Amino acid sequence: MKILITEIIWDEGIKALINQGFEVDYDENLWKNRQDLLGKVKNYDAVIVRNQTKVDQELLDAGNQLKIVGRLGVGLDNIDTEAAKNKDIKVVYARNANATSVAEYVLAAMLSANRQLYLANVDIRNGNWNRKQFTGGELANKTIGLIGLGEISHRVAKRANAFGMDVIGYDPFITPYDHILSETGVKVKENLEELLHESDFISIHVPLTQTTKYLISEPELKKMKSTAYIINTSRGGIINEDDLSVALNNQTITGAFLDVLEVEPISPTNHLLSCKGATITPHIAGLTNESQVRTSLLVANEVVKVLKGESSMCTI
Repeated sequence: MKILITEIIWDEGIKALINQGFEVDYDENLWKNRQDLLGKVKNYDAVIVRNQTKVDQELLDAGNQLKIVGRLGVGLDNIDTEAAKNKDIKVVYARNANATSVAEYVLAAMLSANRQLYLANVDIRNGNWNRKQFTGGELANKTIGLIGLGEISHRVAKRANAFGMDVIGYDPFITPYDHILSETGVKVKENLEELLHESDFISIHVPLTQTTKYLISEPELKKMKSTAYIINTSRGGIINEDDLSVALNNQTITGAFLDVLEVEPISPTNHLLSCKGATITPHIAGLTNESQVRTSLLVANEVVKVLKGESSMCTI
């Protein structure tokens, strides 16, 4: 059987597939050439992608031998899961493989907001010694608000607790028996407005759906503290970027750490590029060597299971 990989994967995943006897065709840039992709996919039993390859009805129809789609990550908004289901094509994803990496990114963002070590180092190298300018703040006794209370929020909460932070959360689907509540003591808010009003840092951990599209727009930004920061490691489109740029420029809030955007790579005309309070990274929150080894191996092994007629715990 043949497997096509259209985006970057760590070597461990490729080796796992080859060791199981599969023929692997790997081109990390294939997603950029739609026509080549559509022409090639018809010859493969499986396709493995990240977030850039659009696995839509057109691609699924072109891949008339496809039995499975592997997603090197957890977000599925680039995959038409309903169309795949209708064609009896399984979809597997890297369940929880990068959760620790994303959680650590959130902590790094909060620490960076409070202690600007990089800028202090640059200032020193420019011949200065500005101790007062680089007086920072503590995370202890600050409040972090988590929007969405899944596995990543669970790991953020555990780490925030270690820093002495107050952790609150909002998730309309949470139940009193979910482990994030019993293991971390997250205080659940009845509505999003309460969380926005009380938080010093807000971290978003929800999928992009019709319900969450522009979940954070002008009205929500105005409910936040003027000293607050918002962190988005989930999906672009959950925050209205135009409204956020206005809020940052008007100092409605102090800052934003954005690892995901509506259009990726970022457009040179994106207003956020001119916002002093915006820190933008290239969709790397889940990208650590450790998480990518886990992701590559997990997806490779689950694809193998499905192609061998076995069941997978990571299918949707």
